[in-house]
Amino acid sequence: MTVSRFDFPPGFVFGAATAAYQIEGSSFGGCGPCHWDSFAATPGNVVRGEGGGVACDHYHHWPQDLDLIRKANMDAYRFSTSWARVMPDGVTVNPEGLDFYDRLVDGMLERGLKPFHTLYHWELPSALADKGGWANRDTAWRFADYAEVISAKIGDRVTATATINEPWCVAWLSHFLGIHAPGLRDIRAAARAMHHILLAHGLAVERLRAMGQKNLGIVLNFEHVEPASDSPADLAAAARQDGIFNRWFIEGITRQTYPAEVLEGLAPHLPESWQADMPIIGQKLDWLGVNYYTRSIIAHDPSKSWPHLGHQAGPLPRTQMGWEIFPEGLRATLTRLARDHVGDLPIYVTENGMANADTLDHGQVDDDIRTAFLFAHLEATKTAISQGANVQGFFYWSLLDNYEWAEGYEKRFGLVHVDYDTLHRTPKASYHAYARALARND
Repeated sequence: MTVSRFDFPPGFVFGAATAAYQIEGSSFGGCGPCHWDSFAATPGNVVRGEGGGVACDHYHHWPQDLDLIRKANMDAYRFSTSWARVMPDGVTVNPEGLDFYDRLVDGMLERGLKPFHTLYHWELPSALADKGGWANRDTAWRFADYAEVISAKIGDRVTATATINEPWCVAWLSHFLGIHAPGLRDIRAAARAMHHILLAHGLAVERLRAMGQKNLGIVLNFEHVEPASDSPADLAAAARQDGIFNRWFIEGITRQTYPAEVLEGLAPHLPESWQADMPIIGQKLDWLGVNYYTRSIIAHDPSKSWPHLGHQAGPLPRTQMGWEIFPEGLRATLTRLARDHVGDLPIYVTENGMANADTLDHGQVDDDIRTAFLFAHLEATKTAISQGANVQGFFYWSLLDNYEWAEGYEKRFGLVHVDYDTLHRTPKASYHAYARALARND
């Protein structure tokens, strides 16, 4: 399968994505502690108890990393800023942190790269976590303050700003399933986090628009959900999973309501008078970011409490994360969003990628499986465009091998191999294939 930039509409943006905590090194530059530091320090939460103190040391290696993006013929870089670096206690500004991001954005522009900025990719300052984190309504207002501070510094030069990355992970994965920080398994905390994270988005959009900031969006993660059978119980279970994972956040924003299937379980635990927040949550987006990795096949499981979900394995090959490789799901997700939720709103595929057990052999990493994955999903994106979805860009996850949250440094998603002992960067075969596909005629 061969896809190049010329198979996409003029102006289509190609890039790669990263996140601050996963690459920068939180022990540098006056960065404060975040809830991932304490989560990782708690035995049993993260592979080998690894944290993000050094990560890829992007804090010092950022010129080299930006050069890698430019040399791969990419148009843009999706990066995030760390709340804990900008405001170590969640409220007090750290000038050193602001200056770092000031240099970083200038470095992108000097290399002809469009900066796509994400405000929050999961590093909640510990001082705010101590006060209840996303289960505490006040955190949403503190987030709006942070959004204003960092955007006042770099907002004049970024191409686009996303408020939150993957609120499902921030709220459900972290407060109901307990897999990510803060590691809770509490339906009340989960329900409140599910609402407060969207309130934080809305308050930030309101604040930034008042500042004159343009091109504001949010990055949501989606999966392709299918029922395990045509039985009424399995169909209802799949609808609940779809409501929790796919529809809660996009419908909160575009319809100012939440799916009925999910309210059946969460309504008793939501904040009082939550409906009054929906006009703030439902402000118009300028664009939508879509993160897509896999599909879920869902069966009803009566042995479990609500939402009674059983996950079944699909028949297709899987990534190192155990996620089924299903490019068709990306096409279906993009066209569904355009049809049912956002119409002609610009959409960017803000994350798509795979973990693989890559090995460095004589200075090379042969990851043909990742190249095939990448091009299959580019082809799915191209098809979605032909079917009416207004997709305007694609960002591979991730530029670098990095700190993969609860998986520590075990899983490698990068186009570029990172030796975590020496921090040496080695572009993989997939990096070179992507660069060839993005080459221009000029």
